[in-house]
Parts: sequence; structure tokens; C-alpha cells
Amino acid sequence: TEIVVRKIKMGCVCVCAGGWCYENQASCDAACRDPSGWSSAFPRCGGLRQSPINIVSGKVHVNTALPPLEFIGHGDRINITSVRLTGGALPGHYRAAQFHFHWGASGRPGSEHTVDGERFPMELHVVHIKEPYGSLSEAEHDMAGIALLAFLFEVARASAATSRRALRHNGRDPPGSTALMSDFKLSDIVPPSGELRGYYRYVGSMTTPGCEQAVAWTVFLKTLPVSGRQLDAVAQQCRFWTGQPMTDIFRPTQPLDGRVVYRSNSAGAVTLTRLPISCSRSTSRRRATA
Repeated sequence: TEIVVRKIKMGCVCVCAGGWCYENQASCDAACRDPSGWSSAFPRCGGLRQSPINIVSGKVHVNTALPPLEFIGHGDRINITSVRLTGGALPGHYRAAQFHFHWGASGRPGSEHTVDGERFPMELHVVHIKEPYGSLSEAEHDMAGIALLAFLFEVARASAATSRRALRHNGRDPPGSTALMSDFKLSDIVPPSGELRGYYRYVGSMTTPGCEQAVAWTVFLKTLPVSGRQLDAVAQQCRFWTGQPMTDIFRPTQPLDGRVVYRSNSAGAVTLTRLPISCSRSTSRRRATA
């Protein structure tokens, strides 16, 4: 038995259309601003609580109020409906909005967060909004309106089945199009709750403009497996509307600016109930990325 997410929309779209882009796209539009210029057009991107960050493991503070995650209903087979996230010192109840990936290029890492200066091959973000807000645009006005779960990937010989299934669809369709994926098994990509006891927590922002500083970040210590072949396929097949490969889609790490990064211990439990999550891989729409 497993949790199944059905009919997940995927797409490859250039972010230059929104007036901002990643560094490797700066030439695709005269008005395109790479991350170094985001703050001039989007002032919040120059704020003091920006993400991603470099996590220095030797300087984090252990917080006994941060219990491990526990997934409820992981043995159920369910369609896309809702997800509820509570506990873990989060100030309220949250529901999932979507998840998406950030990656680099062939032979280059592309995670957004780094640990002790190390960048990982890829990063998964699961975005939640605080109830009763109905959208990210509403939640971003609350300093803790968004709860974001981040999973870092490492290259391995054998990767999780859901990673194969998800990445196999990247770039299959023409740039700008969407595809529907059925039987996307979230239980294949999210490890059992017993393996998610360790994580970092800090306050930060969305990682794309307008960089809203309304995010409680949870970055898991346990990495997820992905094969080098899968990463190469993403870099080679998925393209922006200009024809450029969709590579290096990550924001550089931002200054900590006095913030404290906490690490959980193994006591207690966070409850994540009903785990179906809709997935959008489009990086062109600010509301759909982190």
C-alpha cells in the first residue's frame, strides 16, 4: 500500500517572462534580472531574512521543542485532496500547496541550501500555507504564513522509484507545455517518519521574487537518492522557451544576518496527515515556486 498522487501537472517554462531569471539565463531577455539584481526590482529580495542559506552544522542550536516528523495515513491509497501539517513548534495548522525541484547541470550541483558549504545535486521543496489562508499570496503577509519542507538529494547508484518517475517526465513535452503524470507515489519520495527525526529549522523567505519573508523552513538532514543518469536527463531534456537547457535553477545562498538555525532532537512527534500533494515544476510563476 502507498500514497498515490494522481494527475500531476508538470511543465518547462522560462522565468524571464516575469522580469527575473537565474544567472545562466541573463542573456535570454534584455529586461531579465539574475539573482544579483533581484532586489532592485523586488525590494524584499534584499531583506534580512532571505533564503536559501548555508547551514553551518557546528553552529546550530539544538532545540528540544522541535520533534521529528510523523506521517499519518502513509499506508492509504488516496487521490489529491489536502495535506495537514501540525506540530514541530509551528504556529498553527498548515496545508500543502505544491512541490517542486531545484537542480544544477550535468556534473554540477544545484541545491538551494548548502550544508557546511557543500551544495547538493538537487533539492525538493514541499510548500505549505497556514490555515485558514487560501493561497500563497494571502499567507505571505503572515511572518509564519508558509511552512516549507526541504529535502536534499545525493547521487546514488539506485534512486527512489518516485524520483525515477518524476524526473523521467521532465522535458518530455515541448517547452512551455504541461503533462499529466498518474500514479505518482509520494511514499516513494518521502522516507518513513522514523528516518526523518533530524532536521534544521530557521525563519526565512521564498527563494524566488518577490522573496516574501514569511517562511518557516525545515531542512532535513537525511538526503534522498538520485542517479547521475537522472540528473543528466533533466539537464539535457528540460529547456526554457528560448531553447536553453533548464539548468542551474537555484538562488545563491544569502547572508544569515544574525538569524539562529536550530536542529531537532528525537523526542516527540510532528503530525503530517493525509499526504497527497499536487506538483508544479514551472519556475515561471512566482506563486508556484520557492
